[in-house]
Amino acid sequence: MIQVLGSNRALSIRSNKGSAPSSSTRKGFSFSSLRGSVQPELARRLFRLIKSQNNLIAAHDTAGRERVSVATQLSEWGEQSYDEAISDISDKVGVILSELGEQEEAYAHGLDEARSALKVIRNTEKSVQPSRDSKSKIADEIQKLKFKEPESTRLVVLEQELVRAEAENLVAEAQLSNVTRQKLKEAFNAEFLATIERAEKQIILAKHGRRLLALLDDTPMVPGDQRPAYEHGSQARQILNDAEDDLRDWRPEVDPYSTPESGSPTSSYKGKNPVIGEEGEHRNGGGSVAQHEHVMTGAVSPGSGCRASGGTEDDMVHAL
Repeated sequence: MIQVLGSNRALSIRSNKGSAPSSSTRKGFSFSSLRGSVQPELARRLFRLIKSQNNLIAAHDTAGRERVSVATQLSEWGEQSYDEAISDISDKVGVILSELGEQEEAYAHGLDEARSALKVIRNTEKSVQPSRDSKSKIADEIQKLKFKEPESTRLVVLEQELVRAEAENLVAEAQLSNVTRQKLKEAFNAEFLATIERAEKQIILAKHGRRLLALLDDTPMVPGDQRPAYEHGSQARQILNDAEDDLRDWRPEVDPYSTPESGSPTSSYKGKNPVIGEEGEHRNGGGSVAQHEHVMTGAVSPGSGCRASGGTEDDMVHAL
C-alpha cells in the first residue's frame, strides 16, 4: 500500500510498491443484521436510515481507495514519460492525491461513529414498543369487556393492570426522549466534526498540490527548442514536507456555538453580539462562520437507562 504524508514522511509514491496492502479496520455491514421486515414499527424508519448510512460509509470508503488507485496510476504514468520534470511532479502530486484518499477513509470512520450513536436510539425505540403495545392491548380489552360484560369482576383486575402498564410506559417514554435528544446531538456532532476536519485538511493538501504544479514549466516551445533542465526536485520535496507539517499541526478551532449540558441551547459569539433578524434568525454581524470543535457532554451510555423524575415505577402506580 502507498505510504503517504502521515506515514514515515514518504516523499515518493513509488517507493513502496512491494508493500502488502493493509486490511481496513472498520467492519462492514453484516448481512445477518438485515432484519428490517421484523423491526418494531417505532424503530422501522430509523432502521432504514441506519442502513442507508452504511451505504454512504461504504461509498466514501470506496472513494478513498479509488483516489489512492488514481494516485498510483498517475505516478506510474509519469515515470514512463522519460521527462524528468513530469516524472517528479506527477509522483509528488500522486502523494498528495493519495493522502486525499486517506482523508476520505478517515471521514468514513467519522460517519461510522455517528451511525453507532443512532443505533442506540434505535435500540431504545425497540425496547419502548412492547410497553406501548401492552398498554394499548389492555385498554382495548377493557373497552371490549365493558361492552360485553359491564359487571364483570375482571374489569377491576384489568384496570389495575392498565395503571401499571401506563406507569411502565411513562418511564420508558421518558428514557426514549432523553436518549433520543442526547444521541441525536452526539451522532450529528460527530458527523459535522468529521466533515470539517476532512474539508480543512483537503484544503491544506490542495493548496500544496497547486504549489507543486507551479514548479512545472508549461511554456509552449517550438520544434527544435530544448527545455531548460528541471531543477526543482528539492523544492518539490520541501512542499511535501510542508504539507506533512501542516497536517500534523492541524487542530480544530474552538466552536463558537456552545451547547449547555441541559436546558435550551445557547450560542456564544466572538467579539459581536448576535443580530436577531425579523424572522428570528441569528447572524454574526456579517462575519464568517468559524471552524468547529465541539465535544458533546452529558450523553448517556448505550446501556444506561434514564428514569422519569418522580420516583420508581411502584411510586408512579401508587400515585395513579
